[in-house]
Amino acid sequence: MNVRTRVKICGITAFDEALLAIDAGVDALGMILADSPRRVSIERVREIVRAIPAFATPVAVLADPSFAQAKEAIRIGCVPQFCGDESPAECERIAESAYVKAYRVDMKNTEGDAIARFADRYPRATLLFDSYVAGLRGGTGIAFDWDIVRAVTARRRVIVSGGLTPENVGECVRRLRPYAVDVRSGVETNGQKDPERIAAFVRAVREADAQA
Repeated sequence: MNVRTRVKICGITAFDEALLAIDAGVDALGMILADSPRRVSIERVREIVRAIPAFATPVAVLADPSFAQAKEAIRIGCVPQFCGDESPAECERIAESAYVKAYRVDMKNTEGDAIARFADRYPRATLLFDSYVAGLRGGTGIAFDWDIVRAVTARRRVIVSGGLTPENVGECVRRLRPYAVDVRSGVETNGQKDPERIAAFVRAVREADAQA
C-alpha cells in the first residue's frame, strides 16, 4: 500500500504555472505534446524543464508520436506518457526505461477483463486510467467508476485521471490508494490554472493519505 499518493498536474504551458504547482506540493508536471487546447511546443517543454527545480518530474504527454519527437522529449528529461494506440513494443522501443501508458475507460461497455488484459500487455508501464469520450484522448473532465480499476490498482502502479477535483480526489485516494492522481481541468478556473484549487487538491490528497 502506498503511504504517499503522488500528484500530477497536467496541461502545464508556462514556467509560472509549473512553479505554482511545485510550490503547492505537486510531484509531477504534465506538458502536452499531443492535440489539445493546452498543447505546447517541444521548445516550450525544454524551457520549462530547464527552469523547474530538482525532484519535480516533467512528463511529456504524447499520442502516437513520431520516434524523433518522443526521443527528444525523453532526451530533455521528460518521462513519456503514451495516450494513443502505441503497442507495447513501440513503448518499449521508444522509452527504454520508465513510461506511462494510458487507457480510456468506457463505462458503456464491460471493462473488467479488458483492463486486466491491458495491464498484462504493458508489464513495465505505470498505468494511467482516464474516462473514454469519443474524439478525445484525454482531458475529459469526466470521472469513471473507480471500482472498475480496483483489482489492477492493488497489484500495479496506477494513476487515476478523469474528472478529479479538490472535492472528490480525497474519496478516490481513500477508496483505491493509487500510486498517483492526475488532474487538469479540475484545478482550473476559466481555463487557467487556479492557485487556490491546486492547493486545495494537494491538501485533499494529503488528508486522505493521513487517513489510510
